[in-house]
Amino acid sequence: MVPFRFLLLFFFLGAAVAESSQTFLQTMTQNVAASAFASDHLYCDSWRFSVETNNARFWRTVPFRCREFVHEYMSGARYASDTDIVVDESLAFARSVQIADDGNDAWIFDVDETLLSNVPYYAINGFGTKVFNETSFNEWVDVGRAPALAASLRLYQELLVSGFQMILLTGRNEAQRKVTEENLLHAGYHSWRSLIFREDSDMGKPGVVFKSERRAELEAQGFRIVASSGDQWSDLLGFPMARRSFKLPNPMYYID
Repeated sequence: MVPFRFLLLFFFLGAAVAESSQTFLQTMTQNVAASAFASDHLYCDSWRFSVETNNARFWRTVPFRCREFVHEYMSGARYASDTDIVVDESLAFARSVQIADDGNDAWIFDVDETLLSNVPYYAINGFGTKVFNETSFNEWVDVGRAPALAASLRLYQELLVSGFQMILLTGRNEAQRKVTEENLLHAGYHSWRSLIFREDSDMGKPGVVFKSERRAELEAQGFRIVASSGDQWSDLLGFPMARRSFKLPNPMYYID
């Protein structure tokens, strides 16, 4: 007959082994999860770099594994810091420009993700992991409460004081003029020289074609396009180009 003290010893040894095994499995699970998170974070940070340098072209959605990364980026301090740096560089250039007294030195701004932020919309629509839904986005635009990008508002206000002419060139359509004007005013923007929308004849044109055509028209009117700010390369590329172009970060969507 096995002594009672040995039974107790076997019991406690068994319990210790079971607890040790459970701790080992939990540790392994946590390590695997941490490794996967680190792998996704590294991949997504590199993917975002590729987006901002215009190497990742013609993409339709954010990789699903990057949803949390984009969420964290757009909602956190990194996005605010990145936009601040772009604006600081923009202001450094603006202060170096000798403004003429004829009122023709223009700074062109895109609207969405440049002057106004649609992060509240994308926060409930997968931060770019879903295929763009024009109907739901237009419903959001019609609400007219997109907030200002704080850094861009700072830039805009100083440029106005410096004597630049504010030209707003957006891919939104002409039917959205009234709500867009009201939204911009509500967000703190004012005194723009011109606000240009897509007209019916522009529907279907790539963004870079549409905006190039409008810049050419502005130059024909006598404007000197000193600088341009936008979140898409299609806001900035094409001909004619501004003397300096400033790209704001946006890993949520791509417009050709």
